[in-house]
Amino acid sequence: MTTAIDLRSDTVSKPGPEMRAAMAAAEVGDDVFGDDPTVNRLEAMAAERLGKEAAVYVPSGSMANLISVMTHTRPGDEVVLGDQCHIMNYEVAGIARLANVLPRAVRNVTDEDASRELPTGSMSPADIAGAFRVRGLHSAGTALFCMENTHNRCGGAAIPVEEMDDLAALAHQHGAAVHLDGARIFNAAAALGVEASRIARDCDSVCFCLSKGLGCPVGSLILGSKEFIAEARRTRKMLGGGMRQAGILAAAGIYALEHNLERIPEDHANAANLADGIRKLAGMHPNRPQTNIVIVDVHGPPAEEWLSALRGNGVLATAFGPQRLRMVTHINIAPDDIETALAGIQRTAEAIAG
Repeated sequence: MTTAIDLRSDTVSKPGPEMRAAMAAAEVGDDVFGDDPTVNRLEAMAAERLGKEAAVYVPSGSMANLISVMTHTRPGDEVVLGDQCHIMNYEVAGIARLANVLPRAVRNVTDEDASRELPTGSMSPADIAGAFRVRGLHSAGTALFCMENTHNRCGGAAIPVEEMDDLAALAHQHGAAVHLDGARIFNAAAALGVEASRIARDCDSVCFCLSKGLGCPVGSLILGSKEFIAEARRTRKMLGGGMRQAGILAAAGIYALEHNLERIPEDHANAANLADGIRKLAGMHPNRPQTNIVIVDVHGPPAEEWLSALRGNGVLATAFGPQRLRMVTHINIAPDDIETALAGIQRTAEAIAG
């Protein structure tokens, strides 16, 4: 049986033999006690690369965002964030239920309404300024502003650093801390031609995933000041995120930071080629991806029927709306896989059109 080309997410990537060997050879301790040397090394490496004082290793990106929000806020505070962001759409309302904060959503700019003044994935400074509220008799007050780069639901858009600088400065002027969901920050860095530390420069905290573009099996990191990370570590413990002999997993992160960053543009090139091929097909209208995420608007049957037909033709994708699909390239997808996927997608489009 032919293996399907799996474009559901970059989280489906699998560690290669070199990464597995590094994991098998990892020296371990008890991370909750702070004496796992491999975890400590990973955290130090990540903090240095992102230009922050300290880091803490956590099981997932969703937990990283939740811990960050909980550490920056107290129950009843308000958090300003984009209406299309991952925290709002894909984290089971964790900040509302567990952090007990009130999200105030501001419209993210999408491809459909992007202008020169407002890049895809960004938010209007005027909208953001209007969303901030001062603590008083009738208002809890805004404690935190969250950004996302790259922006998943906005087609993997890489938001320019100058735009982020302006938004972070606006938040700080209103007395709010700034958190960056940088799950795919190294994709953003590659697309923008800057260091990841430059993207995170004006953010009080940032998190990134090891299990996406870096090809690791599990894990994310939160980065910030020493004081912030010390408190975040306590929050991690409260949420059950202390993983004890986690060096086995952290070794994969070290390997990825040392070996898997320079190849990320390959994923972007594969996504561009995938989108270019799909653009020629009837009933399918892809975005022009900046990074590794291809968003495809489809006509005719709903997205779920397209997914079923694609699966029958050896291509796995995900629904991203009633008439929208998402396909994501990653470390296990080669140029030949893109050609194979395009052949399966073409068969699907022709069958549906017929």
